[in-house]
Amino acid sequence: MENLSTLMGKYGEEGDKLLFKVLNSGDFLKEVDENLLLTRDANKIASKISEKGLRYDLTVPFARYVVQYRNEITFPFRRYQIQPVWRADRPQKGRYREFYQCDADMIGSDSLLNEAELLLMADEVFHRLGIRIVIKLNNRKILAGLAQMIGHPDKLIDITTAIDKLDKIGLEAVKMELAERGLSSDAITALDPVFTLTGATHEKISGLKELLNNSEIGLKGITELEAVFDYIKLSGITSEVEFDLTLARGLNYYTGAIIEIKAVDVAIGSISGGGRYDNLTGIFGLDGVSGVGISFGADRIYDVLEQTNQFPEQLGSQTKVMISNFGVEEEKKALSLIIKLRKEGIASEVYPDQSKLKKQLNFANTRNIPYVIIIGEDEIKNGYFTLKSMKEGTQEQFFDVSSLIERLSKD
Repeated sequence: MENLSTLMGKYGEEGDKLLFKVLNSGDFLKEVDENLLLTRDANKIASKISEKGLRYDLTVPFARYVVQYRNEITFPFRRYQIQPVWRADRPQKGRYREFYQCDADMIGSDSLLNEAELLLMADEVFHRLGIRIVIKLNNRKILAGLAQMIGHPDKLIDITTAIDKLDKIGLEAVKMELAERGLSSDAITALDPVFTLTGATHEKISGLKELLNNSEIGLKGITELEAVFDYIKLSGITSEVEFDLTLARGLNYYTGAIIEIKAVDVAIGSISGGGRYDNLTGIFGLDGVSGVGISFGADRIYDVLEQTNQFPEQLGSQTKVMISNFGVEEEKKALSLIIKLRKEGIASEVYPDQSKLKKQLNFANTRNIPYVIIIGEDEIKNGYFTLKSMKEGTQEQFFDVSSLIERLSKD
């Protein structure tokens, strides 16, 4: 949990609506004015009966942490964090009320080399996972320049919130939302180049320079974007990287680079994203500390791996070998053996009940256990172990434990 005041106002209108609020302990209505309750104003009432909330992401609590421990950490400060977050959303495929984020951040440095390092990390992660991705880049300063260009610098949040929905609701719906947020038809028309800008990255940037030639902040954003693309060329990133002017990411705290990563082979929305935030620690009393981070959505990545059948067959079980159980004497022999196997680091278990072999083998198959050691009457009488490979269907006999352990240690 975090103080609700820490979370509110950092994620935009949509984000604030999705915050899980925790009711105060005890009689939480006792101090609330009766007239306020009669207004049925949910936001005002919530502020009186709820002081805490579940974290919406890991970045805002991280900024709070950095300020809280600023005298104990060394800047630039790097950290990774893997924890659950919560959003009061409507559950559906790829969208969950509780899910895990895997964050990596660098704070206390303005260098754009940090953006390049994060992109290298993402490229490596998804390469190892076997997921083909496209990395989309933009810069919040460019969007601020566009807001200036159309005469509405005060509407940056409204513009980015609407543009961020382009993939979900389509162009016409985005334009309708912009109108609802107070933009004139001329201002909305002036944004058309945002939606129609095409060509290679250098062509898009050239067109944008002409469009924003009177905006200092917009040109600064273009310069930063060009620097990141130069780093990308030098780094040898193998994934596709593209400049997407419609990428806004509706989080209010982004001030520079914006990053979004999508899977090429599965339609599921972004599986990773992040960006540069210059003022986030300032909210908590520490100005002048810039940070940049990236977040991997573990649950969506699992969904992609599942849909592309990339989970290894043995993933369902950590047990390497199961020992059969047919009776009291066999059980004693199995217990003696399993102690030796575990001492050698071989993950083992004994089938707990005395059952027929077929049932035990079916259990091993269901659990994806690759090997079964059979200890029956013949094995006890003649002093050997039978090792059955569940995948190959083959059997081997071993007359001493050391050779059995050597065989199992090879795989």
